[in-house]
Amino acid sequence: MKINLNYVLMPLILSGTLLTSDHQKIAYRYYNGGHDKVIIIAHGFYNSKDAVILKKLAETLYDEYDVFMFDFRGHGKSSGLYTWTSKEGRDLEAVLDYIDGKYKKVGMLAFSFGGSVAINTLAHDKLVDSLICVSTASDPHKTDYQLWKLDLKGDLAYTLFTLEGLKGKGFRPGPFWLKKEKPIDNVDKIQIPILYIHGEKDWVIKPWHSQALYDKTKSKKRLVFIKNGPHAEYLTRDYFEQFISEVKTWFKETLSGEAK
Repeated sequence: MKINLNYVLMPLILSGTLLTSDHQKIAYRYYNGGHDKVIIIAHGFYNSKDAVILKKLAETLYDEYDVFMFDFRGHGKSSGLYTWTSKEGRDLEAVLDYIDGKYKKVGMLAFSFGGSVAINTLAHDKLVDSLICVSTASDPHKTDYQLWKLDLKGDLAYTLFTLEGLKGKGFRPGPFWLKKEKPIDNVDKIQIPILYIHGEKDWVIKPWHSQALYDKTKSKKRLVFIKNGPHAEYLTRDYFEQFISEVKTWFKETLSGEAK
């Protein structure tokens, strides 16, 4: 009798909370499949680790990598209020502290304001080996929110009136007037490879943000504009095959080899 071993073993899925330096509890989901490389997924505003499209993304990656997802403060099952990138770096620092020493290579896939937090944090933290920023704001004060360009069916109707769109969405707003670091002021301090992905029809954060970050990046870099693509996580829904191909190609190129 032949036994078919041509399948992907399901990883051990762990969950729990991490404590930040300012005593916020950060909820996580950890797909531990025994790989020597891990991808950290940092969601954008109004999303969480429980969003259907992000869970699908994680499940597409865990055949090659362990995957670590978490909720920024004020989102999902994490405590606290969202501070619009002002204090969220402490959430990411707690994640990096937890991951430190567990893997040969660490990649990060960050969306929207999550990408802004990633750039600001990785300008000072050297744990991560490769970064992908999707629809990332170069300056949180200059996001566009051009409501007249909103895709009512693809954005609003999906988020508010479908079971898939509703799951894992929402946030608890905190003070928006706190001082914020600008990723455009920090990105040239990062030494690891960075891939920027942006939808050409992003109505929230316009494509010039990724272009500006790319232009100032001094490390290995690539910039991909997805034709007719929407904002951030919606790219994984509407252009999944193209998006995941870019992601996997980049991580294969930049996470190979031995540890630093």
